Parts: sequence; structure tokens; C-alpha cells
Amino acid sequence: MKRINLEGPSPHFIGCWDIEQNALCDEIVTFFESHQDKQEQGKSAGGVNLDAKNSMDITVHPRDLNSEEYSPIKDYIDNLFACYEDYTQQFPFLGSIMPKTDIGSFNVQKYLPGGHFKLPHSERTSLQNSFRVLAWMSYLNDVEDGGTTTFTHQNMEVQPQKGKTLIWPAEWTHAHVGNIVNSGEKYIITGWMHFPHEDR
Repeated sequence: MKRINLEGPSPHFIGCWDIEQNALCDEIVTFFESHQDKQEQGKSAGGVNLDAKNSMDITVHPRDLNSEEYSPIKDYIDNLFACYEDYTQQFPFLGSIMPKTDIGSFNVQKYLPGGHFKLPHSERTSLQNSFRVLAWMSYLNDVEDGGTTTFTHQNMEVQPQKGKTLIWPAEWTHAHVGNIVNSGEKYIITGWMHFPHEDR
């Protein structure tokens, strides 16, 4: 795991790393493609709306990680927690109030040419998801033409590269969009971190 410094206004609170696990990224892509029965049209807050979000998603639940079938994703989560630990070292106050974190259900997503999440969105927008503290995402492949992630208030654009992993605040301050994939395919794995259940 190698920390990457993103250029932008400081502090922007967007942590970035290369998890240096290209083979693991490939395994998760293979998992996605071999489980077409689990794939569903991606949803935004308003449900299925292709003008807002156009993707195919597989939802992974925490209990799934106990299955050998999901072993690549469980290995990925271990790498993600290493990034989280480094994030809290960068921002010790967060570590003092959230020394432990939980991850609920999350998604593996595929975007075909024309795919996007064009609707500007953040990850904590109602009482229903108010427990979310951080959002996270890893790009599972390189995308050369389109498919960037733009953080609207920071005026930052992030290019998808295999293994590149982001962690950022779930709040409205970090509204973002997934720009249109012009050619090729884009795979990501993404979800949220929140206070442990016993703390809620």
C-alpha cells in the first residue's frame, strides 16, 4: 500500500493510495463477470434512473465475506482497512473519535461505454444514511478515455487507475460525479465506513 498525494486545495480530506494489488483487482473483476445472476441495474437515491446513474452493480453484504466464494473481496477489505488506518494517522482527531469502523453492504460496479453516475451526489443525505462517516472506492482497472471522478467543490478530477483507492468524508462537502466512460469499461468497488453498531 503506497500513499498518493492528490493535487488540490489543502486540506481536501481525500485520501488516496495505490493498494499495489493488481492481481487482486483482476480477481474481483473476474468475480463480477462470473456472477451475472447477482448483477442488477445500478440505483441512485431515487432508484433506477439511467439519466442519473448507468451501471451494473453487485451488492456485497458483510455476511457474504464468510463464504469462500467471496475470498477475493474479503482480501480486498483487509487492504482497505490498511488504507483507513493510514487515513486516521493523517487526521488523528478522526482516529480519536472513531478508533474502530464498520463497513455495511457495499457494491462492485461495472460501467460500459456511455456509463456514468452523472448526478452530483454525496453519501450522507438523510436520516436513513446519517450514520455514514466516510466513503471509499477503488478502481479495479485503468480507464483511458473518460470515467473520471470529479469532486465538485474541490474542483478535483481523479483518473481511474487499477488499484487506486480513495477515502473521503461522506458529507455534502464532498459531492462528486462519475463522468461518462467514453470507451472501454470501468470497474470499481465502493462503499461506506461508519461507527461500529455498538456505538449507535
